[in-house]
Amino acid sequence: MKLLVTFSRKGGKQPLIAQTVKDTGVLINVERAFIESNEGEVLIDVPDEDTEIISAAMEKAGARVKKIEDSVIRDESECVNCGACISVCPQDVLSFDETWTLCIDSSKCVLCGKCVEACPHQALSLLP
Repeated sequence: MKLLVTFSRKGGKQPLIAQTVKDTGVLINVERAFIESNEGEVLIDVPDEDTEIISAAMEKAGARVKKIEDSVIRDESECVNCGACISVCPQDVLSFDETWTLCIDSSKCVLCGKCVEACPHQALSLLP
């Protein structure tokens, strides 16, 4: 399960992910991170069965945690299945099926937004 974790460093520079791994014993895969001097946002992937324990540990440390299930949203009334989004995606999230209809595998998405920028019809958006 993917979790989007946002945090503030107002209380100091505590090692949020390292401490969570140490406390829970659950390995965390960091897929994307934007960390600045006083705040940060990290997209992590954890085993489905450990989602609740990881969320609780991070929230206890002061972070906000959001479960990510459908990361890329496609407006079917706008999408013309042109494939412009497919070539720019670094994670192979987007592809065509056998009928040349755009398919989305959200489990691979790292929320980079490149597909949204590439779409000429503005048919794609990231999670609300």
